[in-house]
Amino acid sequence: MNWELHSKHFGHYLKLERSLAENSIEAYLRDVKLLHQFMAEHHAGVSPLTVSTQQLREFIEHINNLGMSAYSQARILSGLKAFYKYLITEDLIQSDPTALLEGPHLGRKLPDTLSYPEIEQLLGAIDVSTPEGARNRAMIEVLYSSGLRVSELVDLRLGNIYTDIGFLRVIGKGNKERLVPIGRDALKYLAIYLNEVRGRAPHKPAQKGHESFAFLNRNGRKLTRVMIFTIIKGLALQIGLKKSVSPHTFRHSFATHLIEGGADLRAVQEMLGHESITTTEIYTHLDRDYLRQVIQEFHPRS
Repeated sequence: MNWELHSKHFGHYLKLERSLAENSIEAYLRDVKLLHQFMAEHHAGVSPLTVSTQQLREFIEHINNLGMSAYSQARILSGLKAFYKYLITEDLIQSDPTALLEGPHLGRKLPDTLSYPEIEQLLGAIDVSTPEGARNRAMIEVLYSSGLRVSELVDLRLGNIYTDIGFLRVIGKGNKERLVPIGRDALKYLAIYLNEVRGRAPHKPAQKGHESFAFLNRNGRKLTRVMIFTIIKGLALQIGLKKSVSPHTFRHSFATHLIEGGADLRAVQEMLGHESITTTEIYTHLDRDYLRQVIQEFHPRS
């Protein structure tokens, strides 16, 4: 019923017209595939061009019954809305069957953050005398110093590290570039890794196609997101940290500590690469909670 064909062309559209990253494109295509599988099982013979709003509601109910979280359901619905917006753009359908669909209500969740002492404790647990430790210290210093996404860290290129002026050129979501500052400690550990560890025994030299990436594994290949998650989870376990820690925790901590220190919200937005200021504003809520705590603890009339 042309599901595969339309999905393939949708992928081309996302890459060429919207310049999305491969990870984002794969996520959108997975959403369409989920709908295709549901339709094949429950409404065989219906093409993507003839799906009704009622059938889409049945699909949303189906993924809810599978136990998917509200956030996962909302993300899948967002992918399907993008798919049908594409079909309208291409004049393949006249009306959007997703237009009247409502996703699950999402509360505004404040992200987990680490205090500065907790970050120092994590960093202090790394054995920098080993090649992996020197690399891991540099990676986490960069994550916290510059507020990078994990995808931006693994894709960081040697040519985008400007040590002379203390900036990184980062390729973010939608292939958008931005310049972010990098602190002295991060530069110090990054220099140690790049000059004394990367590509040297016992690590293998950079493999073909991986030469330009800053952070490599022991086989000379670009690190994966999963490996960085594993490294950070291992460090949290090592020091007995009870919080749920991931690479994104350092990004949240970066932003929170800047806001608590009085940084301008627009500057933080620019450094994080947020398209909308409302995304960055979540950190002002964290700041208000912090201020409320200070008043409750220290004000004589609280």
